[in-house]
Amino acid sequence: MRTLLWLAGGLTCALLAFMIGYIFFRGVPNLTWPLLSGQTSYLKNTIGILPNIVNTLYIILVAMVLVLPIGVGAAIYLTEYATSHRLVGIIEFATESLAGIPSIIYGLVGMLIFVQFMNLQNGILAGGLTLVIMILPTIVRTTQESLKTVPQSYREGALALGSGKWHMVRTVVLPGAVDGIVTGCILAVGRIVGESAALLYTAGFGLVLNDFATALHSSSATLTVALYIYANERGETAVAFAIATILLLLTLAINLAAGFAGRRLKEQ
Repeated sequence: MRTLLWLAGGLTCALLAFMIGYIFFRGVPNLTWPLLSGQTSYLKNTIGILPNIVNTLYIILVAMVLVLPIGVGAAIYLTEYATSHRLVGIIEFATESLAGIPSIIYGLVGMLIFVQFMNLQNGILAGGLTLVIMILPTIVRTTQESLKTVPQSYREGALALGSGKWHMVRTVVLPGAVDGIVTGCILAVGRIVGESAALLYTAGFGLVLNDFATALHSSSATLTVALYIYANERGETAVAFAIATILLLLTLAINLAAGFAGRRLKEQ
């Protein structure tokens, strides 16, 4: 049995190493400064992914600014204030169900609600709102688990000293759970960076560099959408592998940042 377990673990690691190595082998030679700093132009026959990098940062900003107050607030209510176990069970069941829905369904729902019903244009705002719904369960559940790790004696001690409920949550519970909350947020950012299916119908396919206000209501392709465009629509396999390399490095950096932030915050 031990041999089988080692074999399964080794096979998994070997597959992962092969995928990463193959992407780096095909993508690193194509990472050039003109590609990273330029724009795609049909007239000049140039290809650049700077707009896609900027659009990815835009959509991370919009999604996290909207989802953090909602997700953390919902988790605080469920953990610290809610008294109806039935209501808590219903909300937790809803968040777990949302977490299991395929991302393409989120894209279709986002297109129907935000683009067609609310008359928003394809862009960063519609894509960000769709991603808010998608990553909300992750923020809620990770925050809940972090709040539950704070010992009950801390709460009782703060209340015994005359602290109010909100003051106790703000000064005792949240600081004790901040490491898990930050880790969950960073992992949510990682999902945003790697999402493409939900953004195909909401953020759009635009490859033009826009300022933030214009990108909110203009078709703006993120890195993952650009990868789909160059690989499937234009047949630029070399560019697609270069974008895949950037996404792989971003995902690795985000996961390392999550682990580092969690350790540092626990030490404090």
